[in-house]
Amino acid sequence: MNIFAKLGQDIVRLWNEYAGLYLSGVWNTISLAVLCTAVGCLIGLLCGILNTIPFTKNDNIIKRIVLRTIRIINQIYVEVFRGTPMILQAVVIYYGLPYFTNYALRFSNVWLCAFVVVSVNTGAYMAESVRGGIISIDPGQTEGAKAIGMTHWQTMTNVILPQALRNILPQIGNNLIINIKDTSVMSIIGFTEFFAIHKSVAGTTYQYFPSAAIEMVGYLTMTLIASFLLRMWEKKMDGAGSYKLVEVDSLTMSAGTYSHPDKDTPFEEQSREFATARELERESRERKIQELRYGRTKGDR
Repeated sequence: MNIFAKLGQDIVRLWNEYAGLYLSGVWNTISLAVLCTAVGCLIGLLCGILNTIPFTKNDNIIKRIVLRTIRIINQIYVEVFRGTPMILQAVVIYYGLPYFTNYALRFSNVWLCAFVVVSVNTGAYMAESVRGGIISIDPGQTEGAKAIGMTHWQTMTNVILPQALRNILPQIGNNLIINIKDTSVMSIIGFTEFFAIHKSVAGTTYQYFPSAAIEMVGYLTMTLIASFLLRMWEKKMDGAGSYKLVEVDSLTMSAGTYSHPDKDTPFEEQSREFATARELERESRERKIQELRYGRTKGDR
């Protein structure tokens, strides 16, 4: 019990002394994670749409070559950034560019480099999520949109994407939560986010575990708040929980509001030939009824 009391005292002492640094680290982490998740979603949306543009052997050869090239580049991008750790991507971009270009290309701003790395990494994951969300929509909706004359762009923006985005919304939330935690690797290039503040405070005070406890509580709080806000967003997109079905079609004429056009006018719905045929059919039906009741007459026999 004494050890927990000592841990609490150390945490309070660290917080009282370095609260400003911890809060600045929290702000840097949240701002980087939210902004990079938004930009990564846009990158993934663009890649997902380009990757699902249909083409056939009957299309123009230039169109087929361009779309195949886009898909190959998109696949390479997704596999590279999903198959390598973000910490190594940060090292390659921040330290590798000056190494290979003799310092002709390099990031002078650490914040900008961290933004590029996290955004591109998020975009690689979102590209596959968007592609999966698009192909999960019933193909009959695409065929129906084309049947009424909609272009591929109109079909995507008005029919497919609104439904696909709702389907991939949980994945967007997952990426945001992952980015809140994974931005900690940006300390490798000197970005002062929440975890970098922890290393700085622990190196100064030699209180590694109490500082780590503050970090754990901070990250858990940020992720719980993000999860709560995303669930609220999902419920808002779901719409009302209860609704009333329309039982009367407003376009259907009510009884007594429709008057049949007068006969022998241009607005009469039925032609005279059709009316004559209907009269003959009515007479034939009446004759059969009389035969069933009274039998045939001598003339008919």
